[in-house]
Amino acid sequence: MNTTQSPIFISGLHWAAAAAAAAVLAAGCANTPPATGAGAAASDTTASAAAASSTTTPPPPRPAGSSTAGQARTFSTQLATYTSVSFDAVPGWARDDFSESWPAFLGSCKVLTGRGAEWKEVCARALRIDSKNNSAIRAFFEQEFSAYQIRDDDRKPDGVVTGYFEPEIPGSRQYAAPFIYPVYGQPEDMLFADARKLPAGSGAVAARVEGRNVVVQTGLSTRDMGAPGLYALDLSAITRDTLDRKVRLRIEGKQLLPYYTREEIETKGAPNAKVLAFVSSATALYEMQIQGSGRIKLANGDIIRVAYAEQNGQPFRPTLAQAANGKPRTPVKVRGSSIELQLDDGDEDDDAGSPATGTIRTRGFTLAQPTATGAVLVPGRRTAGPVIGSGIKDPSYVFFKESTSPSGGPVGAFGVPLSAGRSIAVDPRSTPLGYPVFVSTRAPGTGAPMQRLTIAQDTGGAIRGAVRADYFFGNGQQAANNARRMKERGQLWILLPRGLAVATAAVSSAIRTRGGPAGAGLPQCLVPTEGVCVDD
Repeated sequence: MNTTQSPIFISGLHWAAAAAAAAVLAAGCANTPPATGAGAAASDTTASAAAASSTTTPPPPRPAGSSTAGQARTFSTQLATYTSVSFDAVPGWARDDFSESWPAFLGSCKVLTGRGAEWKEVCARALRIDSKNNSAIRAFFEQEFSAYQIRDDDRKPDGVVTGYFEPEIPGSRQYAAPFIYPVYGQPEDMLFADARKLPAGSGAVAARVEGRNVVVQTGLSTRDMGAPGLYALDLSAITRDTLDRKVRLRIEGKQLLPYYTREEIETKGAPNAKVLAFVSSATALYEMQIQGSGRIKLANGDIIRVAYAEQNGQPFRPTLAQAANGKPRTPVKVRGSSIELQLDDGDEDDDAGSPATGTIRTRGFTLAQPTATGAVLVPGRRTAGPVIGSGIKDPSYVFFKESTSPSGGPVGAFGVPLSAGRSIAVDPRSTPLGYPVFVSTRAPGTGAPMQRLTIAQDTGGAIRGAVRADYFFGNGQQAANNARRMKERGQLWILLPRGLAVATAAVSSAIRTRGGPAGAGLPQCLVPTEGVCVDD
């Protein structure tokens, strides 16, 4: 989760298979149509509440231009299409208790105020709203924001909604059986290169190391390797498609290599990473890495809270459990170096995964547990038995940091504590972090409608796709059960501040084909943000 981006997933997967997408995209004015019926009654109620309160002031005039929220009726990115809708057309909007989402929204405002004048003004007006007045809060969102339904690049409105939680596992500060699996902090020898500044192609280039940054030297070649401070970087070995456009590297001799895989970390150790704690289960540690944060409970009852710090840059490649027919129990699509979760549509059995069944159900994936788990190498410690590693084949690996927050939710990728039931993890390419998102789906187990305003405050490598959300259920056994069971069809509506500049609006009809030239000029990110989603 934090991830600055989040867990294992933070950079890793990328997705979806192919199918041509015909999209007739027309730009134009998108004034919200008048509400009718029950929705109109709700709108009248909220409007009256707003009129009776001096806490809400009209939003600033909308700037001209077809690519601003509130004016563009439809616009697109490479991965998504956004269509303006009236609030009364959003299912469940009038019934939600917005006061439950308000603390999470105000938490996001602490970061969003630094993202431009629109957010600074919106968040300033938000501070004048009565936090317990549901009608006033609803009126605030309706006045300040425009609602856009998110569809994928095939213009399908349905996607997958899963769940995650903050796990708690037993551990120790000391290395002694059964606590033999280290929880590592971010390695000090990890270097970073900006993928946007690397030359195209798959050859080798000369580079220097400046602090923790790798800088390619133009005009030089690997023949100049004798010069002091120069290293050879093999471009064919690196992964460029991380969301933050950072390549994780290390030095070995005169070469810059991709950072260690999980297997290398477990069998060779991580001598330049601080050990935060030791736990007794490699599988439990892996799940905590997938969740992106967790609690480690010591024998004396003390709790060490850990949050995502970094990832090794390797792609997320979980070992999926197999069904009786030999196919993966979790349907996925593969595109390039990434995988995308698909809906089960009832084909998967309903157990949430457990050691007894040999599976782990987490964030919508049903993973197979390793068939053989043994000791891992910990620098400076003598291991009991042969070092064979955890047996987990996923090359991705998450490093943690101790969280200073003693209470509340864990800190997500957006840098603020998560709110149980109101924070979600999203793909920041199509849903910017910090933004309000209304989700319509069904509750795990009961199938009852679950329609509520949430705040996008986290991300993760397994959270990819335009119509994709991951509910944060909190901590404790009930939260774990709900999160492991949650995998439902859902739809998303993003709320954009009126006047906010967004992805370029379509100005003519066009056929967009995934990966084809018609869509190639579209931006990847709805709202590019350094460190979260970066356009090339």
